[in-house]
Amino acid sequence: MNQNPTAATPALVRPPSVASVTVTVPGSTSNFGAGFDTLGMAVSVANRVTVSRLETSEASEGGGIFAERESDARAQKMVAKVAARFFEECGRERFSFSYRIEGEVPRSRGLGSSVTVRAGIVAALNQLSGAGLSRDQLVRLVSELEGHPDNAAAGILGGFCVARSDPQTGHYVDTIRAAVPESLVFVTAAPLFEVSTQASRGVLPQTLPYFDAVRSINSAGYLIAAMLTGDYERLRGAVSDFMHEPYRLPGIPGAVETIAAGVRAGALTGWLSGSGSSVMCAAYREDGPRVLAAMRESFERLGQSCEAVILNADNEGLRINAGA
Repeated sequence: MNQNPTAATPALVRPPSVASVTVTVPGSTSNFGAGFDTLGMAVSVANRVTVSRLETSEASEGGGIFAERESDARAQKMVAKVAARFFEECGRERFSFSYRIEGEVPRSRGLGSSVTVRAGIVAALNQLSGAGLSRDQLVRLVSELEGHPDNAAAGILGGFCVARSDPQTGHYVDTIRAAVPESLVFVTAAPLFEVSTQASRGVLPQTLPYFDAVRSINSAGYLIAAMLTGDYERLRGAVSDFMHEPYRLPGIPGAVETIAAGVRAGALTGWLSGSGSSVMCAAYREDGPRVLAAMRESFERLGQSCEAVILNADNEGLRINAGA
């Protein structure tokens, strides 16, 4: 079932296609507590975006962009904005195309669904136009569209990513990434409601107390060291955030209790995934089923229906399959 961003319905009748590309983009978790707008990791759920170049280049309703199904039309405004930015950035002549979005990444649950769409469209147009953007250039462009690089870097590059932005302009600079072994799993529990990233950012304060910033820097630095060195045992108790979780978690009933339940059941640590509503706990594989049961039971005991799953890290990132 497609669960991607909403928009007005475009034209659904389209000319024949001359070439198509399918791009698989994994979902991702971001922030890891104090790593706000910086840390991200690709996970083993993905969306597939198929873009087909059409014979006509004439403008039409929807700007020459056609959704293949009514469910895909919900992403029309996002797709149109991404396409406009791509053609402007690359200096390529615009062409008409259709698109289809399929997969398992839920919309507005803190698992990078918008990146799967934006990166999928950009990578497909890059392939079909012959623009030749590198993966790093794809990350830069998608980061600009997203407004931050955490999910963009993870979804495109795969693995655990520490993304750097220019401190003056905020523009993406580069990423340090590390593969994450299958021995570490990420238990995810998502209440059955959506959280808008834009609305969630609206609850954040304009300024932070000085020592809250210091405590968050300490937590983020230690977690990064544990992830990059593979010393996962040191993740125990390592996530302490004072930048965004204290302001966002109250809007997700049961989230605090569910992370705590996962840790009591054997998880190494846990955090709010992106802006929510998903919460995630890192655990050794053998502890995963017990942590999953505890997290699901916690949400349900507090009156929240949820979807719960054990995920692996996705170390490959964005994948392209060209078709005739």
